[in-house]
Amino acid sequence: MGASSRVDVGFRSERGPILVALMLATALVALESTILATAVPTIVADLGGFTQFPWLFSSYLLTQAVLVPVYGKLSDLYGRKPMLLFGIGVFAFGSVLCALAWSMPALIAFRALQGLGAGAVLPMAQTIAGDIYTVAERAKAQGYLASVWGMSAIVGPAVGGLFADFLSWRWIFWVNVPLCALAAWVLLRSFHENNRGGAARPVDWAGAATLAAGAALLILGLLEGGQSWGWTSAPSLGIFAAGFAFLALFAWIETRAPEPILPLWVLTRRVLVTTSIVSCLVGAVVLGLTSYVPSFVQGSLGTTAVVAGFTLATMTIGWPIAAAQSGRLYLRIGFRNTGLVGAVPLVTGAILLTRVGSGSSAWHVAGCCVLIGLGMGLIASPALIAAQSSVGWAERGVVTGANAFARALGSAVGVAVFGALANASLARSGVADDAVVPDPQQLADSISAVFGAVLVAALALVVAVSVIPRRFASGAAGSAADAEAD
Repeated sequence: MGASSRVDVGFRSERGPILVALMLATALVALESTILATAVPTIVADLGGFTQFPWLFSSYLLTQAVLVPVYGKLSDLYGRKPMLLFGIGVFAFGSVLCALAWSMPALIAFRALQGLGAGAVLPMAQTIAGDIYTVAERAKAQGYLASVWGMSAIVGPAVGGLFADFLSWRWIFWVNVPLCALAAWVLLRSFHENNRGGAARPVDWAGAATLAAGAALLILGLLEGGQSWGWTSAPSLGIFAAGFAFLALFAWIETRAPEPILPLWVLTRRVLVTTSIVSCLVGAVVLGLTSYVPSFVQGSLGTTAVVAGFTLATMTIGWPIAAAQSGRLYLRIGFRNTGLVGAVPLVTGAILLTRVGSGSSAWHVAGCCVLIGLGMGLIASPALIAAQSSVGWAERGVVTGANAFARALGSAVGVAVFGALANASLARSGVADDAVVPDPQQLADSISAVFGAVLVAALALVVAVSVIPRRFASGAAGSAADAEAD
């Protein structure tokens, strides 16, 4: 289905059912990112394995990230619809196994399987939106998809708590099954692809395997370094060395593969490199806020978990509002200038966030998150759309996958950097033992160091936006609006 010339992006338009299917698919992953956290105490009480529960999140994030570029390339070869349906199916199967898990190691393994499905769902939803909407319409479409994250940030923790308290934590996973069925049914009925990769072409399985292995080891080292093992320990050095070795082998394979899984031209085109750097830094900033804002609001300001959750949700509310309106800007002033406009609220919010302390109010933090969310909406969505607009249909999947992978890598780097800063601050305060609970001031000081790093990442993000090319060639499948947007 090619891009339509119509400007109507609403649910009642001809493409409305497809948009609903994409939002449902996105909701699967978005809810899973927020609904589980509030049920962790109940899961641990039932299955045991307190020291292992962080892997419930790490295993999911790891497998979700490593295959994103592979799914992107396969969608260019075989179509978006089969890949999205495959991802939904794997996610549903993983959810059923999670609901039936009998131990913490089993649940961790089944969460990894869920992540394999989620790795196809998100980039495919974004790619299909890029396929069926023109550049003039994509901002509003991406705004709809981004709004799912805002709703999930509010609904997820509450639903997870209700399931854990009044039913069973297993319902957190059972509820995914009807959602998966509904998303797949709507997609099958409403989305009919005309574009395909053409004649059958060989799949670069060697490249896919080495890329997945290298990325998995690299992200694993970043996620667990400084926590499960020291940064300079033998396990850490060995993991990073093996990861870089696999990536070097991957690069060698790609120069010889007739149909590379991640073509090296992705790393040579300026618009793709700069927008991937933007996505990487977006991942770091978002990770810093989602990981530490709730802890700060609850632990240092003394609020409830509900208030802490809603404080963070203000970012994911402001984001889709700005993303949906960004199209009006980038059609007039271009992608780069739209991102620079977004830099104003982003940097302002990040600066104000460094000023919070144990005597601040939750409203102060929420206001900072709103500003940062507005800035992100004017930066992240236009950057993705710029990358998509620079290529045709046959390359859009791999470009979107590479962009999503960059964001996942940025999140992993953020975990490592922000965690190291927080732990170093706590150590200086005399809190060197994990069993010791820091007091509100010690916690505020440690998280203030993280907020300072978020400001540095925000400033680096502005620099990355400023070097996005003002003009670039539009993809062969692009509309006339593609050229006008630059």
